[in-house]
Amino acid sequence: MTHRRGALAALAAAALLALAALSLSVGAAPLPLAEVWDGLARGEGVSGLIVRDIRLPRLLLSLSVGASLGLSGAAMQGLLRNPLAEPAVFGAPQAAALGAVTVLHLGFAHAASWALPASAVAGALASVGALFALAGRGAGVVALILVGLALSSLAGAATSLVLNLSKNPFAVTEIVFWLMGSFEDRSIRHVVMAAPFMGAGAALLLAQARGYRALTLGEETAQSLGVSVARLRGATALGVALCVGAGVAVSGAISFVGLAAPFLARALVGGDPARALVPSALIGAALLTGADVAARLIPATFEIKVGVLTALIGAPLFLWLAWTRRAGEGPA
Repeated sequence: MTHRRGALAALAAAALLALAALSLSVGAAPLPLAEVWDGLARGEGVSGLIVRDIRLPRLLLSLSVGASLGLSGAAMQGLLRNPLAEPAVFGAPQAAALGAVTVLHLGFAHAASWALPASAVAGALASVGALFALAGRGAGVVALILVGLALSSLAGAATSLVLNLSKNPFAVTEIVFWLMGSFEDRSIRHVVMAAPFMGAGAALLLAQARGYRALTLGEETAQSLGVSVARLRGATALGVALCVGAGVAVSGAISFVGLAAPFLARALVGGDPARALVPSALIGAALLTGADVAARLIPATFEIKVGVLTALIGAPLFLWLAWTRRAGEGPA
C-alpha cells in the first residue's frame, strides 16, 4: 500500500509538471521549452514578458483554483456521505458570483482589492450554510439536490437582476464573459488577492479529515469518538466558502471540477474520505490546468472559456453518476 501511494504521488507530480510546462508554452505565441525556462529565469525580452506577466499568473490560478475546487468537492462528499455532493450542484459558485457581481456593479471592487473576494466568499458561505440548514440532518440526495437547485436558481436570478439594473453596457459585457469562467487576462495581482482566502479554506478543510472519516460510521458513532458534527458542518461550510468564493472572484464560475476530481481520487485511493482530500486537490489542479490548456488549443475566433469546457465534461459525468446511483439503489 505504501509503494502504491508513492507511485501515485510520483505520477501526480509528473502530470502536474507536464501540464505546467505545457501551460507556459502554448498560446497565441507558442514558445519552446528553452525559451520558457529562459523567460522564467531571466525575465527579459518578449519571452520573459509573455511567460512571467501573462502565462505564469494564469498557471498559478488554474492550479490553485482547481485544487480548491477538488478539495471542496471531496470535503462536501465526506461530510454529506454522498458522491454526488459538489459545490456547483448546491449553488455555491452561483452565489459567490452573485456576491462578486454585486460588488462590481456597485463599484466597490475598485475601491478596495479585498472587496471582490470577500463578497464572493460571503455569497458562497450563505449558499452552503442555507443548504445545510434547509436540507436538515440526514437529508437524502433528492432533498439536497432540490435545495441546491433552488439556491442556484435564486442566485442566478438575482445575478440577472443585477445585470439588468446595470447602466453600463461595457460593464455588463465584461461581467457576462467573466461569469463563463476563464483565466484570460489575469495578472499576479489576482493571484495575491485570492491566495490567502484559498489557503485558509484549504487548511480548514484538511484539518477536518478525522471528522470525515469518523462520519462514515454514522453521526452517533462519530460523536461518541469525540467529533462535533455541528462544528464539522460549520468548518466545512466556511472552508468551502473560502475556497469557492476566492476562486470565483478571480476566475468566474467554473463547474463540476469538484465532482470529477473526488470521483477519480476515489478510484485511486478507495472510499476513505480522509485519504481522498489531497488526491482530489491534486487531480482538481491537473483537470483545470488541462482544461485551460485545451481552451487555448481549440481553434476558435475567440478563446473558449474554461467554464464552458468543464461544464461540457462535468454535466454528463454528473448525470451518469446519478443514474448509476439510482440503478444501484433500485426502486423506491
